Amino acid sequence: MPDLQQSTTASGIPCCPPVTTAALSEPDAEAMAAMFKALSDPVRLRLFSRVASHPAGEACVCDIQDVGVSQPTVSHHLKKLREAGLLTSERRATWVYYRVAPEALSAMAHLLSSTRPV
Repeated sequence: MPDLQQSTTASGIPCCPPVTTAALSEPDAEAMAAMFKALSDPVRLRLFSRVASHPAGEACVCDIQDVGVSQPTVSHHLKKLREAGLLTSERRATWVYYRVAPEALSAMAHLLSSTRPV
């Protein structure tokens, strides 16, 4: 996961302050932008959603690859999600299993949380 330096969530996960309470530092903005940029592609967002919603908490690439693009393209998108710190992966025999990086979800949620009334 990209290195976020400002603060931590209640569970101790590194994160930056909510955007409603303080301006982001340059390193925090770059780290968070990389995550959001990775999710801005519809195919990546669908793959991320399939992994996140998989009943086992992890998904084999064979279970999530049917998103309307070729297998090499799926691999490329999964690589981008891993590089952005959104997914972790583990090879087991011939398959790769993916999990959502919980610290990434917490960091994005914390950044977007509002402490001000809307």
